[in-house]
Amino acid sequence: MTASVPQSGLPALETRGLAKSFTLHARDHLSFAVLADIDLAVHAGECVVLDGPSGAGKSTLLRTLYGNYRADRGAILVRQDGEAVDLVQATPRQILALRRRTLGYISQFLRVIPRAPTIDIVAEPLLALGVDRAAARAKAAELLERLALPHRFWDLPPATFSGGEQQRVNIARGLIAGHPILLVDEPTASLDAANRAIVVQLLQEARKAGKAIIAICHEEATRAALATRFFPVPLKAQAA
Repeated sequence: MTASVPQSGLPALETRGLAKSFTLHARDHLSFAVLADIDLAVHAGECVVLDGPSGAGKSTLLRTLYGNYRADRGAILVRQDGEAVDLVQATPRQILALRRRTLGYISQFLRVIPRAPTIDIVAEPLLALGVDRAAARAKAAELLERLALPHRFWDLPPATFSGGEQQRVNIARGLIAGHPILLVDEPTASLDAANRAIVVQLLQEARKAGKAIIAICHEEATRAALATRFFPVPLKAQAA
């Protein structure tokens, strides 16, 4: 585990009493509580790695923090421009604005517009912020270079890339806009040791630059290299 970061100021992201359940409509509307009473505060310069066994709710928590799942109750306070926006109460327009400027997400899987060139896929988050196309593509090229994706792939769509190549495209796309908060789901799952080390270094650099990171990592060396602390996610899979 990396050295702990002194906590000062207000959290970049905070949850209070967060709860989420799912209803199985095909099973007589059984309701399963996955998250209950989650209180978490993450500050700038921290990397909090979610801890717990498979099925504990780590992925559900990450997706709820991004607004992919709507929480049943509680609050998710995301700090943007000095104000705390409650993601649970936010409108779709507010959620999109948070994602554009403040709340980044790096998933395991690349989901992008088919047939678009890789370099444009990576550059797109900067273009959405109004950055000049040439500057956005230059930054995309810099990240793809660091992630050791061969130049010959940059103008090709990534649909036929290997899993590891697609994951590196996903990481470049997730890092390019410099979001103050990063949600990261298994960033090295499909990578070999050399590429894993590159990704770990990029995430360490992001944290040291003041990003607040919440991550799911199952590979022990990656967990140890990234985490400033661990947050246990309790198993809450109970039928109601």
